[in-house]
Amino acid sequence: MTVSPQTEQALREAMGRLLAGNPNRTDGALTKNNLWREAGVSRATMNRATGVLSEWDRRVGESPVTTLEREHREELSEARRKLRTSRQECRQLQDQVDAAATVITALLAENAVLREQAAKRSAVVIPLDRAHATRE
Repeated sequence: MTVSPQTEQALREAMGRLLAGNPNRTDGALTKNNLWREAGVSRATMNRATGVLSEWDRRVGESPVTTLEREHREELSEARRKLRTSRQECRQLQDQVDAAATVITALLAENAVLREQAAKRSAVVIPLDRAHATRE
């Protein structure tokens, strides 16, 4: 079974608008749902237009919009991969910073103890034996 010439013409015009990015009734996505809605026919009627559907499949596959969408998906996939890698590197760097902060804190505490011990030692006056010091 086929469709009337008017229906076929409506589907072809809708296909042209969608492929050109100038939809009248839909969001412009290159889907068969949008094709029948854009043409103002039922889905069942569109499904009987096998010649139009074959052309739709071929043209959508070759469409610059489809190519652009594919490129965008690939770019998005690459960006997501890079983001995962960056997050992993960030976590590793944060772990290193946390470890360094722990070591620094321990060293500061040890340094404070050593300074305190050095200050106490230098405050102790050891008298020199004057008799012993003058003989030499």
